[in-house]
Amino acid sequence: MIGTSLVMNRSGMFFPLRDDNPTKIVPFVNWSIIAVCILVFVVSLLNFEETISTWGFTPASFSLVTLFTSMFLHAGIAHIAGNLWFLYIFGDNIEERLGHVAYLAFYIAAGIGAGLLHALVEMGSSIPAVGASGAISGVLGAYLVFYPTAKVHVTGQGGVGKVPASVMLLAWFGLQFAQGVLGLFGASSGVAFWAHIGGFIVGAGVAFVVRGRPTASNN
Repeated sequence: MIGTSLVMNRSGMFFPLRDDNPTKIVPFVNWSIIAVCILVFVVSLLNFEETISTWGFTPASFSLVTLFTSMFLHAGIAHIAGNLWFLYIFGDNIEERLGHVAYLAFYIAAGIGAGLLHALVEMGSSIPAVGASGAISGVLGAYLVFYPTAKVHVTGQGGVGKVPASVMLLAWFGLQFAQGVLGLFGASSGVAFWAHIGGFIVGAGVAFVVRGRPTASNN
């Protein structure tokens, strides 16, 4: 099983605690995604292995259905907690910027893009991949484009501090890319780094296209 978690080696990277980027909306789509992921995880515990094997995304048995359903499954408590914490911190701003409906479409598109790149790199893999982090990586990519100077409170080897979002997110993406390249040469870690990379690229790409447009009214 591959759990595409955003949180790897917290002591060696910037781990976000919160951001100084308040919103004026109620991010009910972001909260709903978090709630659905938690609900699905709880239900999956009733028959965990079968749920993962049936609804996880397996590149060798490509399915559009599992490409979607895998975005709401998680491999354990640490996996879901790490992923949803990132979504909680960064997702509300992207929902405000894009609007509620567009944000949901964006989130799903980023997750699908993440899964497709993972399938391309691991096309012969029979190991199910699960996790929201491909889609959440898209949120991070969009955040980098929309709010590069927003301050993020982080913790890491140097203790607790505050850095621009661009510093934290580029450091995070650099780690994903380096680990992904190492994986191509056989350094397997059990993490679908190319899903993170794919989601991030989709999110940043969409944000570049729409960044000159007015912020959505969210009516």
